[in-house]
Amino acid sequence: MLAVFDKSVAKSPDALQTPNSESVNALKDGFLAGHFSDLYPGSVTINLGSSGFMAYTSDKQNPLLPRLFAVVDDIFCLFQGHIENVAHLKQQYGLNKAANEVIIVIEAYRTLRDRGPYPPDQVVKDILGKFAFILYDSSAKATFLAADADGSVPFFWGTDADGHLVLSTDSDIVKQGCGKSFAPFPKGCFFTSSGGLRSYEHPLNELKPVPRVDSSGEVCGATFKVDEETKKGGTGMPRVGSAANWSEHY
Repeated sequence: MLAVFDKSVAKSPDALQTPNSESVNALKDGFLAGHFSDLYPGSVTINLGSSGFMAYTSDKQNPLLPRLFAVVDDIFCLFQGHIENVAHLKQQYGLNKAANEVIIVIEAYRTLRDRGPYPPDQVVKDILGKFAFILYDSSAKATFLAADADGSVPFFWGTDADGHLVLSTDSDIVKQGCGKSFAPFPKGCFFTSSGGLRSYEHPLNELKPVPRVDSSGEVCGATFKVDEETKKGGTGMPRVGSAANWSEHY
């Protein structure tokens, strides 16, 4: 799966942007979408207008970690992997028996967006299994991304020449668009347009960027580690019914 989001929709962390990274404009003239289509004939591309695009293929799937795509009420979601507690989450979100993993993620996001009773780190932490997902809410022009704590599904991100965010389960695709501004998506983390990158295992701690160095000694993107000594401010969490919509801050 692949997604490229305009920087106005999803601003990548500054540490992920590498000067002189030999990156290109992934959105210009459909460059990266065309490259993905050439590599995976029969793939599907979803045009998100000025916000970017998403693409996926059913080709060469791992049967234990299948790829899924769904659209519900202008919420687009790509999901790869397997959720172990599907039955529990269906009950939690009031979904019918036919709902699959990608529908669960969409409903979890929608509950969060519409001021559900849990903070976003708990929403992701409740999903048990092996997964990575990319979600785009076209009505709010917001993104929501996450990967499981073990990094079971290969998932990569980077920044192209114009600062657009590139995400894919294919590392070569990200390298093609981002050059050296490329890194694995951090395990056990989630990213939102409004709140940036956070650890859902350690939601009160800051994430510290650590430069990645390639075999030639050049800096190429960054990994992110939990800083055990630095706590985020504002641990209070207003609940449903408060005047402040706390979900806008995550």
